[in-house]
Amino acid sequence: MKKILKLSAPLLLVLATIGCKKDYLDTNPSNQVVPDVIFKDVNGAKVALNGAYRLYYTSYTNHGNFGPKSYDIVADLMGNDMVVHSQGYGWFNTDYRYTAQLSAVNASRSDVMWAFYYRIINNANGIINNIDNVAGSQEEKDNIKGQALAMRAHCYYYLVNFFQQTYKGNETKPGVPIYTASTTQGAPRGTVQDVYDLIVDDLTTAEDLLEGKPREHISNIDVQTVQGIRARVALTMEDWANAATYANKARQGHSPMSTTQFRQGFSKVTDGNPEWIWGFEVITDQATIYASFYSHMDVTMGGYAALGGQKKITKALYDQIPATDVRKQVWTAPGAGAGANVEYNQTKFHAPVAGNWAADYVIMRAGEMYLIEAEALARQGQNGPAVTVLESLITARDPNYTAAGLTGTDLINEILLQRRIELWGEGFALFDIKRLKTGLNRPTGAGNHGLPNYDPVLYTLPDGDPKFLMRIPQRELDASEVLGPADQNPS
Repeated sequence: MKKILKLSAPLLLVLATIGCKKDYLDTNPSNQVVPDVIFKDVNGAKVALNGAYRLYYTSYTNHGNFGPKSYDIVADLMGNDMVVHSQGYGWFNTDYRYTAQLSAVNASRSDVMWAFYYRIINNANGIINNIDNVAGSQEEKDNIKGQALAMRAHCYYYLVNFFQQTYKGNETKPGVPIYTASTTQGAPRGTVQDVYDLIVDDLTTAEDLLEGKPREHISNIDVQTVQGIRARVALTMEDWANAATYANKARQGHSPMSTTQFRQGFSKVTDGNPEWIWGFEVITDQATIYASFYSHMDVTMGGYAALGGQKKITKALYDQIPATDVRKQVWTAPGAGAGANVEYNQTKFHAPVAGNWAADYVIMRAGEMYLIEAEALARQGQNGPAVTVLESLITARDPNYTAAGLTGTDLINEILLQRRIELWGEGFALFDIKRLKTGLNRPTGAGNHGLPNYDPVLYTLPDGDPKFLMRIPQRELDASEVLGPADQNPS
């Protein structure tokens, strides 16, 4: 008999709270008492919820796995616009070369990513299915349930996008197994459509439950966070009307950063930055040090970025940013490099204090929402409103900017260019390549991909290539009663 999947076994809430790294496949789910203990009242349910949130910035397995921000690096390195400076210590280099995702063995990128998202889904399911029966006010229970539903939707969105091609045109292809309750059986790969149906349903319910309810901290999901996730989902689905509507809702009350805030605004949630919609405050005693986003991005920290793993913008994209644009200042200019801060090196993501690992993680901000709304409007032929929304954001970066007179394809291409510049390093490159069906097209030559920088080997891929897909973990296939070799993604 095959092993039982822990992700479908009774919930590990208490263990998740303290950051347990136990194997996600478990033949003896001996923690059956945990839900009875943790779900006595809303305070216990909050402990469970906070434990699930903690997983979003906890180190896993090695220094290249630290939750969603590690997957942001993966997604951007699999795109066109991020360059690895040199071999360094090798973290993320196989992602850059498109070989990491081809492995299904234990502790591979696919394996750890799968385990991470399903661990949170498992905890969210426990909250969703038990919260209605705990002691406490209905308002508190609705708040907790709404957050758990949104968390589950967020995880399924990333799973289906990493493990399958984009939504449009692939609705009937196998997505990922869908779990909404504890079970002793595995589950088949639900279709892409099935997964998106669950995501939209979860977000719709979460929006209703969280409407009008304040959150305790920016790390908690509130109604605007839900609306922001829904905007991302709708953009991927090419549901332009909902993408525009929800992006507009999500950004209300969140104005664009000033130029000063932009230079300082990606690592501290407590500075009153107007763009942060959802992020995690990482205090010093919770920092994961070398296994962290800033270790791999910020050369001032003495981490892996300073040891040869610098992440750089391509010259091709850098040259398209006007000198009057503040975003030109968050990469080291050609000829201005010194020491580890090499030319084209990113300085967008830097810790508030050099050498202090208490640097926060932004998960969602208003700049993304402006761009989603502008693109969705343009794709509906609403050129004037699209230009207005686009200019509202970009003139805050460059006072000389104008998109006046742009229409149709020209306007859409301009929005997509601004999206590449604005969201560089925030984890959207791979998903955009998939949804736009452009394939991989990495620029080469001086300042771009390839020698004398670290050689990614792979420079082009056609749309829909199986190399864009993570592999289903082998131990998942071995453990499941319903999945087998035929369910693996193609080579």
